[in-house]
Parts: sequence; C-alpha cells; structure tokens
Amino acid sequence: MTIQLPVVGTALAALMVAAVVALITTPIVRTLAFKVGAVDVPKDARRMHKHPIPRMGGLAIFFGFILSTLVFMPLTEQLRGMLLGAVLIVILGIFDDIYALPAKPKFLVQIVAATIAAMSGNCVEFLSNPNIFSSEPYWELGWLSIPFSVFWIVGITNAVNLIDGLDGLACGVSTISSTTLLVIALTVAEPEVAILMAALSGACVGFLPYNLNPAKIFMGDSGSLALGALFASLGILSDCTIALFFIGGVFVIEMFCVVVQQVSVRLFHKRVFSYTPIHYAFIKKGMGERQVVRMFWLCEACLALIGLWIGLH
Repeated sequence: MTIQLPVVGTALAALMVAAVVALITTPIVRTLAFKVGAVDVPKDARRMHKHPIPRMGGLAIFFGFILSTLVFMPLTEQLRGMLLGAVLIVILGIFDDIYALPAKPKFLVQIVAATIAAMSGNCVEFLSNPNIFSSEPYWELGWLSIPFSVFWIVGITNAVNLIDGLDGLACGVSTISSTTLLVIALTVAEPEVAILMAALSGACVGFLPYNLNPAKIFMGDSGSLALGALFASLGILSDCTIALFFIGGVFVIEMFCVVVQQVSVRLFHKRVFSYTPIHYAFIKKGMGERQVVRMFWLCEACLALIGLWIGLH
C-alpha cells in the first residue's frame, strides 16, 4: 500500500475548495431559505429548538461538493450518472424542505435517482462470501447487481436522513465517515475516490460551524438525502461495501432501530425502544442535546476505526 503524494495534495486541495465554498454559501442559502419558506417551526416534542430555523442548508453542502468535484475530476460517464442522481435527490430535498412532500413520491424519486447512478456504472458487482469454508471468496451478483445497488443506495440515503434530528449530528457523523473513506482511498491508491471523498468531507466541514448547537441552519432533506446518496455511491466506487457498514455504523444502527420498532409495533403492538430514531430516546432520558451529539460522534469514531481496519486488510 503506497500513498501517492500528488494524490494527497490534490485531495487536500479538493477538501479545502469544498470547505470554503460551503462556508461562504451557507449564509446565502440561509437567507434564501427564509425567503422561500424552507423553515422548521417548532411544533412538536421532537423539535429541540424554540424558534424557527431555516432548512435547506444541504444546498450549500452540495455546492461545495459539486464545484470541487468539477474542478478536480474528469467528467466520466460514471461520475455524470452519480452527479445526475444526486442533483435529482437535491431537487427532491429542496421541495420537501419547502412543502413537506408525502413519503411515496419521495421514495419513487429516490429509486429513479439510484437507478440512474447504478445504470451509469455505480453498482455492486461482487459481494464477499460469508461462508469461510467456501473456495469462492466472492459472490458475483450478475443481473442482481443493478437492483441490489438501487436497494443499497436508497437504504443508505434514508439511513442518513433518519439521523438528521439534532444540531450537528448528521453533519458531524458524515464528516467522520467520509474522512475515514478518504483515508482508505489514499492508502489503497484509489485517487478518484479519494478526491471525491475529500470534496464530500470538505463540504461537511464548511457547513458544520453553522449547524452546531445552537444551529443557525439545518441541512434539511436537501442535505441529508443527498449526503446519503453520495455516501452510498462513493462507498460502491471504493469497493468498501463491507467496511462501509462499520464506517457508516451510526446510520446503520439508527435505521435498524427504526425498522425493528416499526415491525414490533405492527406485529405485536409493542415498542422495543422508548423512542425512534434512537437518538431521541437519549433525549427523553434526560441527556442534553450536545451530550447526545458528542456521544454519537464518539460512537461513530470507534466504528469508523473498525471500518478503517477492515478496509485496509
């Protein structure tokens, strides 16, 4: 495993450009959000804020990512498909931040966006064989490659969306996970993935100061859905599908808890957890918002280290 210094320099430049763009454009997006009515008004117990906070901050994250990507990456068919799918997700998120769209059309657009990305080459073709006694180390998915990849992208997209409930939680966890994948890509000599991950990490870093408690702006669905879609697609490109379960471990845990809760309520009319998404359960137990966010960041860092070890071996 040889780290190429020119690639490191390019990745750092991509990170800095994305961070600066996100940092500069977030106040502009904040003003725009107020004008178009993309505002989160505290109207139930889940809202931790006491006054209206603008949503749509994900637009600044996406500006940082896509500008840095276009500057430092050649526009291949695979990248075009990924970006086109991400643009559709961002547009969906903007409309959802303004009008609060129903779940079914949102899910349909996510499937379309994921299909575009997968059909452009962003798809899982092999899976590690869990049977350690088998002579075949991998399973070839064949015709299942596209539907599996669509399922993967849509699943990760919604997993990231679920965690966006506390100030700085989703953005902080996304920063840790994308930076971990950046380190793996640099170490195993995947320059394209490294630059894209650097752009994603930088965009999150640029937005994070505005999103920390007390948040001046929320990323909204335009951010959490787009981050999830990009994270899933880039995880496929990095060939770290197994490691990604740990690198994005907090997202996976949140999604798992919600699914278990829904199944238990529907089948047995009983709650397994006091509240889901699970970060709200800690709030209900009396923990402060900042304390919960720091705890989840620490949990994500520990899981990311495990994923880092898996990704490098």
